[in-house]
Amino acid sequence: MWVNIAKAQKELGLAITDEQIKEMEEKKDKIDFAMAAKEEASRRHDVMAHVYTFGKAAPKASPIIHLGCTSAYVGDNTDLIIIRSAIDLLLPRLATCIQRMLEFAEVYKSQPTLGWTHFQPAQLTTVGKRACLWISDLMMDLEDLTLFRDNLKFRGAKGTTGTQASFLTLFDGDHDKVEKLDSRVTELAGFEKSFSVTGQTYPRKIDHKLLCILSGIGASVHKICTDLRLLASMKEIEEPFEQGQVGSSAMAYKRNPMRSERCCSLARHLMSLSQSAQNTASVQWFERTLDDSANRRIVIPEAFMTADIILKTLQNVSEGLVVYPNVIEKHIHHELPFMATENIIMAMVMAKGNRQECHEKIRTMSVIASKEVKDNGRENNLVQQIRQDSYFAPIHDQLYKLLEPTTFVGRAPEQVTKYLNEEVKPILAKYSSHFAAKAEISI
Repeated sequence: MWVNIAKAQKELGLAITDEQIKEMEEKKDKIDFAMAAKEEASRRHDVMAHVYTFGKAAPKASPIIHLGCTSAYVGDNTDLIIIRSAIDLLLPRLATCIQRMLEFAEVYKSQPTLGWTHFQPAQLTTVGKRACLWISDLMMDLEDLTLFRDNLKFRGAKGTTGTQASFLTLFDGDHDKVEKLDSRVTELAGFEKSFSVTGQTYPRKIDHKLLCILSGIGASVHKICTDLRLLASMKEIEEPFEQGQVGSSAMAYKRNPMRSERCCSLARHLMSLSQSAQNTASVQWFERTLDDSANRRIVIPEAFMTADIILKTLQNVSEGLVVYPNVIEKHIHHELPFMATENIIMAMVMAKGNRQECHEKIRTMSVIASKEVKDNGRENNLVQQIRQDSYFAPIHDQLYKLLEPTTFVGRAPEQVTKYLNEEVKPILAKYSSHFAAKAEISI
């Protein structure tokens, strides 16, 4: 940032030499951090410690280093560069998680499974369709993060309180040159736009917006991994379990979903960080206060690192999911007789039966079947009752078809194909070069 503004100031006519800029460029990566730490301990000011240290490394440039700048010129602009670079690392990670789940959804798009509402058995869906719900949340996160990244503005050269007064003095009141200076340092940093107005810092609402998006990733991963933990409890789907992995020190049979549990644990931390950024934005008195600094140095890096590791872990989980179709089918058949009652009633009506009479018979039988299940712990015997009742003789030969699980999933397989092909794959195409690597984690 100091090299960039020196270049821009020279281009606009300030007395800065090529030799000074060359010296700065040669020395900018050769920083004596021990000297900087010592200077900061005595000066109690991080930026001035580095101004001094850089000046010692580049003595010819020392008189013009940080010329007209406030600390936020270095700190805030650099933070924005780092934030954008961090997003560029996170986006492929997020896209890869989506791609792995896309593959899973395509394989299981037609596999019927019990739907659950209120965590009570509901109409059937498919394993792949449920995975698309997970994908949909992550796709919204990808869209939000991409939009934030593409619209991120630079602070630029705004001066001590955002008025650019120091630069106006340097350029003898030439407003046009001050604006060009702002545009040039923005361009040199690789940004298209800078904020039109700022105080001493860039608006801290930007941090809050960023943390909300990263927190949103946390919420998505928490929901996905909670679903996986519930499915593991039902023995329908399990996360990878290594040969030799121990689930419990006491209960040798345990296969705890510890990867998903870790994701949920870290996701809760990630979700909490947005509140801190919001609080910081709310207490930036007038042009700025310094109580933002220590907080931001914690929450912004932590949010990125936490998002990164939960996505890497989720990728690892999604690359090794194990589905148990027989268990899924067992659970379906346990509940399907109740769900099939409407189909059975309609079939009886088509066979010239009386709808109200049939409804009452089915209701009575359902009460008996429910009692068998809940009170006696036995299997659902509704279908057996129907098969043994001569009233239902006209549809006895249709019962197998009426109880076929695939007839209860509606358009779930078609929805999976349409959604993935039309909305997901086109967005993921730009990240395809990142999809080869597997997620190796050490937990």
